[in-house]
Amino acid sequence: VGNYKRTVKRIDDGHRLCNDLMNCIHERARIEKVYAQQLTEWAKRWKQLVEKGPQYGTVERAWCAFMSEAEKVSELHLEVKGSLMNEDFEKIKNWQKEAFHKQMMGGFKETKEAEDGFRKAQKPWAKKLKEVEAAKKAYHAACKEEKLAISRETNSKADPALNPEQLKKLQDKVERSKQDVLKTKEKYEKSLKELDNATPQYMENMEQVFEQCQQFEEKRLRFFREVLLEVQKHLDLSNVASYKNIYRELEQNIKTADAVEDLRWFRANQGPGMSMNWPQFEEWSADLNRTLSRREKKKASDGVTLTGINQTGEQVSQPNKHSSSVSVQSNTVQSVQSSYNPFEDEEDTGSTVSEKEDNKIKNVSSYEKNQSYPTDWSDEESNNPFSSTDANGDTNPFDEDTPPAMEVRVRALYDYEGQEQDELSFKAGDELTKMENEDEQGWCKGRLDNGQVGLYPANYVEPIQ
Repeated sequence: VGNYKRTVKRIDDGHRLCNDLMNCIHERARIEKVYAQQLTEWAKRWKQLVEKGPQYGTVERAWCAFMSEAEKVSELHLEVKGSLMNEDFEKIKNWQKEAFHKQMMGGFKETKEAEDGFRKAQKPWAKKLKEVEAAKKAYHAACKEEKLAISRETNSKADPALNPEQLKKLQDKVERSKQDVLKTKEKYEKSLKELDNATPQYMENMEQVFEQCQQFEEKRLRFFREVLLEVQKHLDLSNVASYKNIYRELEQNIKTADAVEDLRWFRANQGPGMSMNWPQFEEWSADLNRTLSRREKKKASDGVTLTGINQTGEQVSQPNKHSSSVSVQSNTVQSVQSSYNPFEDEEDTGSTVSEKEDNKIKNVSSYEKNQSYPTDWSDEESNNPFSSTDANGDTNPFDEDTPPAMEVRVRALYDYEGQEQDELSFKAGDELTKMENEDEQGWCKGRLDNGQVGLYPANYVEPIQ
């Protein structure tokens, strides 16, 4: 009696399991979304690095094909996320709403109906069971009383001080006890027989209600199986034709990389086959005496010679993308000043690459594709720009360097518009991170909150207290 509550509780468990399944799918959808976003960010960042880096020709296109693959796979995973949330999640949510109906006083209508059905089916049998328990208790009490009366009578026969009248009373009590035992036994057996007769009907009524609960649970189990199969289809990209095409196309792009073609292109564009700008007589021009900007003075102080300004003021075309600069840094090849190791384990902070690592990785290439080189030359080996260890490849750009200086948060006091591509632009009140202290020319190196790294005037900011 009362054990039907386990079956009734299963209905409440079914509602909770719907919530659990929805949460499970929601978390997986969030993972798919984050993975897709990270793939897109990775592809965008490395596509820029490869395009700006020294790699060229068909091998560059093959390398960039990996970024295209990441973008396409990102789209597929966003589709997976959409299918999980818009189809599977909503399907469970709607089914749960239709299958379980909340009551005003709490609980579910289905739970109350099942409990009422079990209680109604069990009530007549439970009443007879209660009568049986009462009859059994009365019979056992009568038996105990009979045994006690017989024991007293036996002990009184051995007692000579007991008069005949007292002995007669004890014998009468024994007789009454035996009669009570017979009556209670008969009543106990009768109630037990009635209970046995009612048991088949009781079992039938209880099974009928139980089968209704079984059918309700069967609907949930079949629905869960159906939803899980749909989730499996949405997660399984191996059967998606476009997914296979992504890697078929990636393989084709890699196989089209042609070393001979790339070398022929480099010879025609960067080697003996390129168009030459032989020196010609140039008249003196007043433009040569113009005042240099503060940033250009700094660059000039690093041992730089200004060249390429002709009489008409038209600048000779240079391969450098940053043609607005009239100064060239004396260091021809810069090794990576970074302790970033791409194979180190990520910190468990929810983000794949920290801001500092993101800024460091932007310097992964030792020089840019269209980097300009100094025009000074000398027969002395000490002035040979190609004799440095970096140029000879003796140093590893991924070796760890000394750790950077302590970073400090600062706030802009005035608006500043960067004059060079390596300078930052900001508004008064903006906050940024100072990465290096002020140099001799009064410039600091810093990083904006969007990750851009560059120089700015030291007196334009103040530390944040």
